[in-house]
Parts: sequence; C-alpha cells; structure tokens
Amino acid sequence: MVAKSESGRAATAYFRTARPLPSLVTALGLGYFTWVVFWPQSIPYQSLGPLGPLTQYLVDHHHTLMHKGYWLAWLIHVGESLYAMVLCKYKGISNGRAQLLWFIQTFLFGIASLSILIAYRPKRQKQT
Repeated sequence: MVAKSESGRAATAYFRTARPLPSLVTALGLGYFTWVVFWPQSIPYQSLGPLGPLTQYLVDHHHTLMHKGYWLAWLIHVGESLYAMVLCKYKGISNGRAQLLWFIQTFLFGIASLSILIAYRPKRQKQT
C-alpha cells in the first residue's frame, strides 16, 4: 500500500524540465527578437550572414509590426502558461511548487515545456 500512496503523491508533484535544445532555441529566438525590437542600432547586420539583411529589412520597413509581434509572442507565452495551470489541475498535479515550476518554465520556454505537460499521462488510481 505504501507504493500506491507514494506514486499518488509523486503524480500530484509531477514536474520535468524542458529539453535543452528546444529551450535554447526559444531563449535565443526571444533574446534576438528583444535585441532587434529595442536596440536595432546596435546589431552588426553585416556579421550575421543571411540573417543580417533580413533583420535589417524588417527593422527598416516593418519596425512597428516587429514591435507588436514581440509583445504578441510574450502574450502567447502567458496564454501557454495559463493553459499549463489548467492542464495541471486536469492531470491531478496539485502540488503548488510543481504548478509554479510548470508556469514559470512554460512562460520562459513556451511549447518546449508545454509539450511535456501535454504528453504526461498520469496513472489513474483504481477505485475500490
């Protein structure tokens, strides 16, 4: 019986860190986006290979769209984080620390984190 109660307790506190590569891609992408939107004058466009001319074109011709897109990206991350909270409740993750970790990780890394929570299948306890 101890194993069942411990496995139930573990399910309520389920948390896994996001995979490193998707997390790194998300962090670098949002970091680059931040740099482009707020400090475009400091970007060494000529040193960025094919990304340089594209970035310069977007900054020169679509800066307002880039600015709005930046805030939309963060809004999407907030939405994903709130959805992670809904999933925690639905999947029986009731531990406050685990929920906070899911919220923060999903806010920072988006779908790289949320996909792990979506894939999580808690073991259902048998009713006796």
